[in-house]
Amino acid sequence: MRAQARQLTREEIISDEIQRLIWDMQETMRDSPGVGLAAPQVGMALQLAVIEDREELLSSLPAQELAEKERKAVPFHVIINPEITLLGDARADFYEGCLNLPGFSAVVARARRVRVAYLDERGVPQSVEASGWYARILQNEIDHLRGTL
Repeated sequence: MRAQARQLTREEIISDEIQRLIWDMQETMRDSPGVGLAAPQVGMALQLAVIEDREELLSSLPAQELAEKERKAVPFHVIINPEITLLGDARADFYEGCLNLPGFSAVVARARRVRVAYLDERGVPQSVEASGWYARILQNEIDHLRGTL
């Protein structure tokens, strides 16, 4: 988890092996439960992460906390070979955890808004602008792909 993960080719992305890895990572993330999981967290040094902030995870949180963190449900998606751009100077400090360090969390300063260009699970180029908690999830998972815990 301390090394830069390698990029995937389109041929690799659509292979049965990577499609199976995506499925397994989705199940692992949901079972944890977590909101993101990067391939290096499961021993694969690949630039691939799965992300999902499910409504049922949010339903138990106070409305004030959801508003403060700008946290909303995010549908399941895969980011492969992501390139991130921080948008603006606004930052937010919140506690973050990591599925590889159960029971541990620390305050992490993150950009409030980001743009991420990536390939999806079919190898198709995509781009997303995210803010609030979703931006934080993206930054956390991309950190893992770059060898940052």
